[in-house]
Amino acid sequence: MAKLRPDQLNGALRKQLAPVYIVSGDEPLLAQETCDQIRAAARKKGFTERELHHVENGFDWEQLLTSANSLSLFAERKILELRIDNGKPGDKGGKALISYCENPPEDTLLLIVTPKLDGSSQRSKWFKAVEKAGDFVQIWPIVGPQLPRWIDQRIQQAGMRASREAIDLLAARIEGNLLAAAQEVEKLKLLATDGEITADMIAGSVADSARYDVFTFTDKALHGDARSAVKTLHGLKGEGTDATVVLWALAREIRTLSQVAHAIQQGQSFDRAAKSNGVWDKRKPLVNNALRRLKLNQLHLLLRKANGIDKSIKGLRNADTWDELMDLTLNLSGTFSLSPPVQKLSLAAH
Repeated sequence: MAKLRPDQLNGALRKQLAPVYIVSGDEPLLAQETCDQIRAAARKKGFTERELHHVENGFDWEQLLTSANSLSLFAERKILELRIDNGKPGDKGGKALISYCENPPEDTLLLIVTPKLDGSSQRSKWFKAVEKAGDFVQIWPIVGPQLPRWIDQRIQQAGMRASREAIDLLAARIEGNLLAAAQEVEKLKLLATDGEITADMIAGSVADSARYDVFTFTDKALHGDARSAVKTLHGLKGEGTDATVVLWALAREIRTLSQVAHAIQQGQSFDRAAKSNGVWDKRKPLVNNALRRLKLNQLHLLLRKANGIDKSIKGLRNADTWDELMDLTLNLSGTFSLSPPVQKLSLAAH
């Protein structure tokens, strides 16, 4: 079996169609598009029928071998697709897959789709049998600095161009949701009549304006503008923004600051630490400014406070969520109403 990245798949498909493919990963859009590529290549080779099976508790694995050896009256070849949602076929499933892969039928292509497989799964007998028979496409999430590059590539594939500011804004809006990014690019194709995408166009067209306000809000807190950040927080509450969204935005920034601060403490330069933790160049001054005010122990404390707020949102502790969000906002802005030891005692009481 060849172990392939998604960007290597097209070249491999042009050379040869394997009898078995396993597509594994936790990014739905990339997994879907990878499977689409395999199906399209198979159709060109005469695999005109597709049979889909969802492997759940009680799944009859005999269906795999029966289906593999039976064709409809209307198809010469078929794709047999197995979706194993937990990535574990179990003993019966493992034996069935091993039996299948020992002698794959010429008129059937087996496509196995799973979430990310851990090391023990990849060392299992069934996986090694699949490994010997076909190709393994491993899907990795697009994170940090990779996301703007992926968006830029997607926009270019759609026949458009975008400024760096526009790409960064879109990346911030969709926050790693590649399916949402793909949908927004399709929408922008209708708006960008000249093929040029600007930041203003993104701000005016991308959904979830409340979320954009959330990003503006956290930027104010990072900048240390406590008065303006609290004012924006009140505005978000008044507009009906879910407290979960506000907490997510604050916790995201605090977590990034904590990771960068830890890397610096381990001897990395600020620039290297920021880059490795997905901080874009234009946001480096904000992050650097916040790290001048907040020490690593304070950031750990803020993460604990964020966890406490999460519990209050879920009803696991009795507290005024928005009051606590305001306190966390002030803390991120550099304003602490209690000394760290007193805050720790307060948290312990929660």
